[in-house]
Amino acid sequence: MHPVIEQVTKDIIKRSRETRAVYLGRLDAAVEKGPHRSALGCGNLAHGFAACPASDKADLADDKKPDVGIISSYNDMLSAHEPYKNAPALIKEAVREAGGVAQFAGGVPAMCDGVTQGQPGMELSLFSRDVIAMATAVGLSHNMFDAALYLGVCDKIVPGLLIGALSFGHLPAVFIPAGPMPSGITNKEKARARQKYAEGKISRKELLESESKSYHSPGTCTFYGTANSNQMMVEIMGLHLPGSSFVNPYTPLRDELTKAAAKQVLKFTALGDDFRPVGHVINEQAIVNAIVGLLATGGSTNHTMHLVAIARAAGIEINWDDFDKLSKIIPLLTRIYPNGAADVNHFHAAGGMGVLIGELIDNGLLHADILTINNEPGLNNYTKEPKLKDGKLIWEPSPKISLDPDVLSTVAKPFAEGGGLHVMHGNLGRGISKISALREGHYVVEAPAIVFDDQDDLMTAFNRGELEKDFIAVIRFQGPKSNGMPELHKLTPPLGLLQDKGFNVALVTDGRMSGASGKVPSAIHMCPECEDGGPLAKVRNGDIIRLDTINGSVNVLIDEREFNARRPAVNHAKDHHHGMGRELFAGFRLNASSAETGATNVFIND
Repeated sequence: MHPVIEQVTKDIIKRSRETRAVYLGRLDAAVEKGPHRSALGCGNLAHGFAACPASDKADLADDKKPDVGIISSYNDMLSAHEPYKNAPALIKEAVREAGGVAQFAGGVPAMCDGVTQGQPGMELSLFSRDVIAMATAVGLSHNMFDAALYLGVCDKIVPGLLIGALSFGHLPAVFIPAGPMPSGITNKEKARARQKYAEGKISRKELLESESKSYHSPGTCTFYGTANSNQMMVEIMGLHLPGSSFVNPYTPLRDELTKAAAKQVLKFTALGDDFRPVGHVINEQAIVNAIVGLLATGGSTNHTMHLVAIARAAGIEINWDDFDKLSKIIPLLTRIYPNGAADVNHFHAAGGMGVLIGELIDNGLLHADILTINNEPGLNNYTKEPKLKDGKLIWEPSPKISLDPDVLSTVAKPFAEGGGLHVMHGNLGRGISKISALREGHYVVEAPAIVFDDQDDLMTAFNRGELEKDFIAVIRFQGPKSNGMPELHKLTPPLGLLQDKGFNVALVTDGRMSGASGKVPSAIHMCPECEDGGPLAKVRNGDIIRLDTINGSVNVLIDEREFNARRPAVNHAKDHHHGMGRELFAGFRLNASSAETGATNVFIND
């Protein structure tokens, strides 16, 4: 094991000793010797299985068979969640065959940042994670269940499901992915069309045709954004079946994996001899593995918040310094858009998770000895890939080396020596920078600030031709407490176009960027946020800012006394608090924690 990984893990264990002990104590107290429903009164139990078929009623009444709760993010509007349409029926049949009963315990909301990007609805996005966690808890609150299956894919959905699952940490859990859609037009073609539209060179109709050729069928978007980073992390933490993350939907293999996952969770209930509650599967080592996987693949910046919140749900305290220390020693091993031309289907074809996990284990960069939901505990069993042979699901060893070194490389020949995410420090606060997709010559930007309090104001200035120069865009009052911390991916095409014209441009904000972003140098998630009087609220037009993504520094270059004496600007854009349901989230904005502490309203173990 690499000494830095050992030390970071030890630091997390020490830091989390008290909160983790409290969490595990509560978990142990919740464990029942028999089925959980045996504690229910007859009236409670009758309500709990009133809608079941007669055979299931009999099985649930005699307290012998386990009951599996299904929590799903299914809806048929969004491509990533539509493939879950038939999953409950497959799961119920598989669980029944394996000697249990499955009930659909509840649905959780699933919104798509791709639809709401740049729209008012995006201001509900981050907080939807906590809503999903709470909806998960409501679904499981009936105390009928001995295990749970979680069906979710995209940005806030998987973190929300996992936070909710950890609040029921005494139940075994298996996560079931839906898989990515088949590849459409290349991501490079898609980005080129967006940039041409920003230049006014193609019409809206032509842009829509391009987008529809990229997002064209059921399944997750194929670029390596937050959704596919989710799948990587859940597998590397041991909550997916090996090699199942990136199998396309509506294929025989995908259906067999869903059925196998349903049967798998039955093996780990408290009614058997191999009890594996999710609160034990997700421990300090598993969380470190998730960070390592994120860095090694140049994954989404959103997980610098989501992972913090997930860890806290298990009583584990991690912070951005942990990410920073690991980033310095974890090499970048993949080139998946936006970090390269390939998509996740290409990554999967190159050997995918099996090759990645094997490479990291062989070089001492992962904790292999963790509890997983595979038959044999330990990540060494995740260096295999699922296949169908004569209609039967089997696992075979993954390739020893990548089948496409331009997409998936080795520790000996990485695409970069350090991970794709850096923590930023300076007199403007602390933030995050994604550098894995930056091109040479754009790692350091020193330029005058142009200050905006709304992303639409930047778009207006761009359309007027006022941004044809070197500058650093400062987008203020975009943090969780201000307006829910929307993604600002809408700004990538115009800023990318200005960059391509030869201007030195960058972005500094207390908001977020999409998991698909990275071309434009940035410092995002800046803390303290402007709504809390953070230093970014003191920046004025014309101030020179130096953004150094290599050294992880972001500073305004003016006299310290003068800067400290300035009064922070006041946020006057309160129209962000009403309409499109935003008024319902006033309490979330008021109580939100900082980005570095997970940007959450769910205070667990406090």
